[in-house]
Amino acid sequence: MALEIPNIIDCNAKNCVYNKQNQCHAFAITVGDEEPRCDTYCSSQVKGGISEVTGKVGACKVCDCIHNKSFECTAQGIHITINHGTPDCATFEPL
Repeated sequence: MALEIPNIIDCNAKNCVYNKQNQCHAFAITVGDEEPRCDTYCSSQVKGGISEVTGKVGACKVCDCIHNKSFECTAQGIHITINHGTPDCATFEPL
């Protein structure tokens, strides 16, 4: 089975270094540990990333998500939203 690396469809973490106009431009992010937070999030007024790149999910460490298979995300794509001041994966669904 070929696994496609899911895109980050949109991101509401406007002050993240990789966010430009609600699009993530990190090559790949990590969603992590027990909470479905974007571990790649970095707050800065200086922007980074690669404009031509649409961010993807490189790894997911949230073991209790239905989309997690061997620490890889199997969702078609994810949404990052701000939840209580932190960037979270809104595509997260508990087992």
